[in-house]
Amino acid sequence: MRILGIDPGLERIGYGLIDKTGSQLKVVAYGLIQTPRIVMPDRLAIAHGEMLKLVDEYKPDTVATERLLFTVNKTTAMDVAKALGVLLLACSERGLPWCEYSPPEVKQSVVGNGAAEKRQVQFMVQKLLSLKEPPKPDDVADALAIAITHAFRATLMELRR
Repeated sequence: MRILGIDPGLERIGYGLIDKTGSQLKVVAYGLIQTPRIVMPDRLAIAHGEMLKLVDEYKPDTVATERLLFTVNKTTAMDVAKALGVLLLACSERGLPWCEYSPPEVKQSVVGNGAAEKRQVQFMVQKLLSLKEPPKPDDVADALAIAITHAFRATLMELRR
């Protein structure tokens, strides 16, 4: 199973692709989609187009995103939600199933502690995917952690059937 993990944002969208074969996880690709500070419709069009390119190039079987949780900056929350909408639209246009996980769920799955710090998540992502160094920036590490979470959770869901 090829999983695309996405850490949604407006200016920086982290993505990470992993393959899960049995209990083995292997990194395929990771990086950032960046949008310039231009008018919102054009920015969203760039995010949508870049997501389509990513999906078409790597052909994931499923996509997982981080659930948006904002308590302080409502303006930022709305902009990120708009970006997430166009990212999910691109995935839907390619027929991809989707799941979302809260930040504590991701931390619990990857580190074993739902209140883990960013550096702990980066460290465990590095170890679980046998990377030479921790993935950076945080958006990318988070996207890979989301993909790993889905790999672990999908296995659990399969076992419960």
